[in-house]
Amino acid sequence: MEAFRENLRVCPYCNYHDYMGCRERIDITVDRDSFTELDSDMVSVDILKFYDLKTYPDRLREAMEKTGLREAIITGEAAIEGKSIALGVMDFSFMGGSMGSVVGEKIKNLADISIERNIPLIIFSASGGARMQEGIVSLMQMAKTVSSVRRVMDKNIPYISVITNPTTGGVSASFSTVAHIIIAEPKALFCFAGPRIVKQTMKKDIPQDFGLSERNLLNGQIDMIVDRKQMRENLAKIIRLFGK
Repeated sequence: MEAFRENLRVCPYCNYHDYMGCRERIDITVDRDSFTELDSDMVSVDILKFYDLKTYPDRLREAMEKTGLREAIITGEAAIEGKSIALGVMDFSFMGGSMGSVVGEKIKNLADISIERNIPLIIFSASGGARMQEGIVSLMQMAKTVSSVRRVMDKNIPYISVITNPTTGGVSASFSTVAHIIIAEPKALFCFAGPRIVKQTMKKDIPQDFGLSERNLLNGQIDMIVDRKQMRENLAKIIRLFGK
């Protein structure tokens, strides 16, 4: 892990090309040994008996074996520069970071912890959208997660959304865009439908920076762009600012 930290420090391209796993993200963001995971035993169930080329349980099992994770998000309590936070980090490598019932429930429980302990809520998003294997149940998580983070905000507790590459579909249209502060990493894709789909649908060329952080900042859809190497420092500043 120390080698990973050093590579992050010296590599000018890691923001653009290197996908970061959720555990690596946690390691470079929070105080050392401060993270305590919540809902670690929660796993998805095959509500619809879904089958495409493989069954849903088979796809879940493959994703677990590939990533060492049980779901597309890890949630827990941690600290940044000694300040307690409720933290959620999505991982795109687990079924494209898709949001199903478990992701929605873990975010809801995390919001509850944020309110109960009166600590800031921070969620790192990385997702292709809703999980098709759960059908309408996955789409219901959009409303569920939005209402959960809104309860945090209504209590005047800071909620910070961090957009990483890519954040699209149902996640981009729900909890990731409802926050006090929305931060994005450089050149992160942040849109509902990706540029290829939009171009094919409209049947005409679109801007080269379509959906990227820089265009979203220009359009006022995010508040700032922060390099991965400065993310921890900036989150600490925001937490201190809200604390005052």
